Amino acid sequence: MSEVTYYVALPFVATCNGILPGEAVECFNPNSAVIRAKAFSHKPGYVGALAFSRTGDPATGDFRDAKIICSFGKVPNDLSKL
Repeated sequence: MSEVTYYVALPFVATCNGILPGEAVECFNPNSAVIRAKAFSHKPGYVGALAFSRTGDPATGDFRDAKIICSFGKVPNDLSKL
């Protein structure tokens, strides 16, 4: 199977344990991921959001590291722990 690219908007919430990710939403393209992430960042209960992409082969599960398209508001400094 060939590689595919997924576009995702990921909101973040503030908790007593710091800033944690909410539920990720898959989007149709990079523009829709940015629009969705921006909307998340203004929604009550969220403190920030990321739009990112991830490319790989779903059949094998091999994916490259995520590429951040943009971020809004507060997001964790170290995203490698997510």
